Amino acid sequence: QLRLVESGGGLVQPGGSLRLSCAASGFILDRYAVAWFRQAPGKEREGVACISSAGTSDVADSVQGRFTISRDGAKNTAYLQMNTLKSEDTGEYYCAADRLPISRCSLYVSPYDNWGQGTQVTVSS
Repeated sequence: QLRLVESGGGLVQPGGSLRLSCAASGFILDRYAVAWFRQAPGKEREGVACISSAGTSDVADSVQGRFTISRDGAKNTAYLQMNTLKSEDTGEYYCAADRLPISRCSLYVSPYDNWGQGTQVTVSS
């Protein structure tokens, strides 16, 4: 059974950092495109960062220069390093994975059929 489990969320002050993890089981994560999404209360889910099975990545303009996505094949896990956090980064963060062409990933929800349960990130003083 294909499963994704996020962890690493929490409460952090503005300007702080967090690293989220997305652990996969039941499949080889390296063969999939992986993306991180977030959703604030009352807002639509938005793509934050993605990485293709070839290792190319993309990030949303709103987090450019602050967030980095990576993956560790040996641990079958993807990560989202978040630095210089702002209050507007608050939300539930989800990882998603699906088979996309080798060099492609997407910041849109629709290509992904496999989702984790989410982890809450709150940026507040």
